[in-house]
Amino acid sequence: MAMGPDWLTPQLDAFAPWVWPSTARIAGGVLSLGGVPVTRIAERCGIPTYVLDEADFKARCAAFRDAFAPWDVHYAGKAFLCTAVASWAAAAGLGIDVCSLGELQTALAAGVDPARLRLHGNNKGEDELRAALGAGVGSIVVDADDEIDRLVQILARNRVDGPVRVLVRVTPDVEAHTHAHVQTAIADQKFGFAIDGGVALAALRRLEGTPGVELRGVHCHIGSQILDTDGHEAATRRLAGLLAQFRAATGRELPECALGGGFGIAYTPADHPLSPADLAARLRVAVEDAFAAAGLAVPAISIEPGRAIVGPAVVALYRVGVVKPVSLPEGVRTYVAVDGGLSDNPRPALYQAEYTALLANRFSLAPRVMARVVGKHCETGDILVPHVFLPGDVAPGDLLAVPASGAYQRAMASNYNGSPRPPVVAVDDGDIRELLRRETLEDLLRLDMGVVA
Repeated sequence: MAMGPDWLTPQLDAFAPWVWPSTARIAGGVLSLGGVPVTRIAERCGIPTYVLDEADFKARCAAFRDAFAPWDVHYAGKAFLCTAVASWAAAAGLGIDVCSLGELQTALAAGVDPARLRLHGNNKGEDELRAALGAGVGSIVVDADDEIDRLVQILARNRVDGPVRVLVRVTPDVEAHTHAHVQTAIADQKFGFAIDGGVALAALRRLEGTPGVELRGVHCHIGSQILDTDGHEAATRRLAGLLAQFRAATGRELPECALGGGFGIAYTPADHPLSPADLAARLRVAVEDAFAAAGLAVPAISIEPGRAIVGPAVVALYRVGVVKPVSLPEGVRTYVAVDGGLSDNPRPALYQAEYTALLANRFSLAPRVMARVVGKHCETGDILVPHVFLPGDVAPGDLLAVPASGAYQRAMASNYNGSPRPPVVAVDDGDIRELLRRETLEDLLRLDMGVVA
């Protein structure tokens, strides 16, 4: 049995540039980000820590904006959102997608124009809908008949300035080439109105005549960490066909079509994602062909990258605490335990996400050994990096850096085993700035309303 994937070899460059933020450099074996050595970050901010390369994040926002213009680009806040990130995305000209009351309030606290916000979610509560309507968000993506009922009831009971703009989330029954847990456009899952059976068309026709609602168009999202455009192209054809059905039924062409996001990134040197320019070129052809075939004018198109912007911009830093070689029939695997784990990155446990790692605090000529980077939590599945070659002299006290850590890590982080969540710090041009402070034990106990004897 192989101890790792076929692509992984000791000779593979652990510092493949396309996996790391654009400012990442190594000098004397020490990794620096944004002009700051990680040894200084660890000394000042503690470990573990998420390090966000501010220049890299802003450049990725601009790259998507420019490549897809004049299409509208919305940053998917679910990947990671704080007030600084929201303000940077907005300053770059991006809208922001939010899918909870907390994300909505974060974007508003950052000063984002509410008209540039889009509210998502498969079970939006009355509090979320009321807050969105009260703030004047640009559009709401409805996901189910019960949500339409809820929205209609709120509109009937409350005065709202102007009609609320609505998109209908559609399930095009397209299988994206990704893990089953992050496929969101197949029939057997929780999101959206199915095109098959006329369910989506019925929702569109209902909303067309609903008082207080301005039906703008359709939305779909086919999945996440997708490294090709086949699924998006197939979904576009199905959306265009649905909009043609709507025109045939009502005589009106809807003016908007949101294609979602899900664009993949490089987590390991084996991953080679498409650039924003390549994505845009392929999707433009798909859109033009699909709407021409449907006999429709091309509507206003929008996309929603999240992971593709923030994922590569963040590196997670950990300190090694235990090194344990384990003899197996196929060879020796060295377990390297760090001071984080499942609580700050549940993705490997949730859907077998692969990462790489780098000894980041010193130079080593030691032969590389097959390692598995694991956390400190009470779960066998507490694995951060399943397979990576590290120098054989890796030891307690060393720093490990894990790239591509910006998406769905801090956003999904938990307090498992009573672990305070790590901070997020931004680095830029030699400076360090705290964006989210480290949680403390006092923070955890502040929520505990029990009586201590």
